[in-house]
Amino acid sequence: MNTTGATAPKDWRPFRRPLFNDPSARALSRVGVIDVGSNSVRMVVFDGAARSPAYFFNEKIMCALGAGMAQTGRLNPEGRVRALAALKRFQLLGEAIGTGPLSAVATAAVREAEDGPEFRDEVERETGIKLWVVDGQEEARLSAQGVLLGWPGAYGLVCDIGGSSMELAEINGGEVGNRISSDLGPLKLRELKGGKKARKELIRDTLSGMHKALGPQENRLFLVGGSWRAIAKIDMARRGYPLLVLHEYRMTPKAVRDTADYIALTNLDTLKVQADVSSARISLVPHAAEVLREIVKTFKPHDIAISSYGIREGLLYEQMPQRLRDRDPLIESCHFAESKDARRPGQGKVTYNFISPLFKKATADRIRLVKAACLLHDVSWRSHPDYRAEDCFENATRSNLGGLKHSERVFLGLALHYRYSNSSSGTRFEKLMHLITPKDAYEAKVLGKAMRLAAMLWFDMESPSVELSWYPKKRVIELHLTDKTAPLFGEVAQARYHSLAETLEAMAKVTIQT
Repeated sequence: MNTTGATAPKDWRPFRRPLFNDPSARALSRVGVIDVGSNSVRMVVFDGAARSPAYFFNEKIMCALGAGMAQTGRLNPEGRVRALAALKRFQLLGEAIGTGPLSAVATAAVREAEDGPEFRDEVERETGIKLWVVDGQEEARLSAQGVLLGWPGAYGLVCDIGGSSMELAEINGGEVGNRISSDLGPLKLRELKGGKKARKELIRDTLSGMHKALGPQENRLFLVGGSWRAIAKIDMARRGYPLLVLHEYRMTPKAVRDTADYIALTNLDTLKVQADVSSARISLVPHAAEVLREIVKTFKPHDIAISSYGIREGLLYEQMPQRLRDRDPLIESCHFAESKDARRPGQGKVTYNFISPLFKKATADRIRLVKAACLLHDVSWRSHPDYRAEDCFENATRSNLGGLKHSERVFLGLALHYRYSNSSSGTRFEKLMHLITPKDAYEAKVLGKAMRLAAMLWFDMESPSVELSWYPKKRVIELHLTDKTAPLFGEVAQARYHSLAETLEAMAKVTIQT
C-alpha cells in the first residue's frame, strides 16, 4: 500500500489550530501571581504560550510565617516583617514588568493566625495588594488546578504540602473532585510535643480519617509543594538519576520508603549538599518524609509523580477559558516557539506532512511527539553550527515544556539532535539512553533523520510538491519530486536521504514527475 502523506486541512489534522495568539490567550500574558505560604512567599510572572506558560519572573523568599504559631497562635514576627518587605518589592516589580493587578493568595499560616486579618490589612495598606485568604478546601482546589495545567485530563490524587497544612484533592477527567485539608504541615509537626512517637500517631490517625473521607485512591499520586520536591531531589541523588528535571519525575512506593529511610539515617548537612536544598527547606524534610511514607502506605498509589505546578499555576488556570484549558500544553508551547524563533514559521506543519508516512501506524502519543519535534526542528538555527545539536538537548530536556514524561523529553531531544547530527556518540544523551527503550531510540533516530532531509528541501508552504512514500513490508522508501523541485535534491540532500534509508534498512528510490 502506498502511504504517501496527504495535505492536511486548515486545522492540521489530527491537531487543531493553535490558540497561543488568540485574544483569550493573549489576555493571559504577563500575569503576575503571589503565593503567601506558611514557609515561603513567592511571586511568579507567567508569559509566553498561555497553555504552557514560561516563567518570565520567579522569586521566592523563605519567611517562615508559620514558625512558632503552635505556641503563640500568631504569625512569626520576623517572618511577618520579611514577608511585608518581599511584598513591597513584588508590587514594584509588577508595575515595572507590566503585570497589571497581582493575584495574591495566602494559605494556612495567614488564615489560622490570630493576627492574620491584621497582616492582610497591613499588606493592602502598604502595597495595594489584596490578599485572597483561602480555606483548606480552596487551597486544595487551586493546587489541583495547577496539576491540571501540566497534565490535561489527569486522574488521581493531588497532595499539596505547605509549611502548616497538607491538602488532598481528587482529579478525574480534567475536573477537581472531593477535597480535604489537614494540619500535617512539617512546621507544625516539628513543633508538636511528644517527639517522633506523637508525630507518628498524629500522622497515622489523620491520614486514616482522610482515607475514610475520600475512599480508595489507588491511581497516581501527584505531589505538590517544596518539601515534596526536596524529597524528590534527594531520591534523584540517592539513585544517581541523570535527568535533573523535577516536573514529571516518577517514584515508586518502594523508592519512597527507601528514600524516607535514607533521610532518617543521614545527616541533614549531607542531604543539603547532595541534593542542593536550602537550609530552611532541609530542616523540614525529615517530617515531610514521615508524612509521605504514611500517605503511600495508606492510599497505596500505583505510582508517584512530582508536579512543579501548584497553587500559583492554579491561579493562572483559574483565568483560562475552557477551550484553552482543553489544549495540549506541549503542542501550544511548541507552536509558540516556532512562531517566535523559526526562520519560516509554518514550516513545521509542512515538515510534519512530509514525514508522516513514516509514522502512519504510530500511536497518538507518538504522533504528538512527532508533531512537537517538527514544530521545534528549526528553532535553534541561530546557534553556532557546532552547538545546534547540543542546544537541542538543552531545549528538550531542561526547558519548561508541560505535558512531557522524562522518557518523552529524551525521545524529543534525541530526535532533534539527529536533526542536526548523524550520531549521538559521545554526547550527553548517552547517560540518558536507559530512560527510553531501544525501539524508542530507533524511532527518534528515524524522526530526526527525516527532519534532517526535510530541512534541505524548503518546500513551497502553500502547495508542497515534494512527497515521501514508505512501503515497510517491501522495505522501500520513495521520494517524489517534480521538474521544478528536482534541483533542490542536491548532493547534501541526497546524502541525507540515503542516510535515512540506511537507518530504515530500506531501498531508496527517487521519482521525478514531469
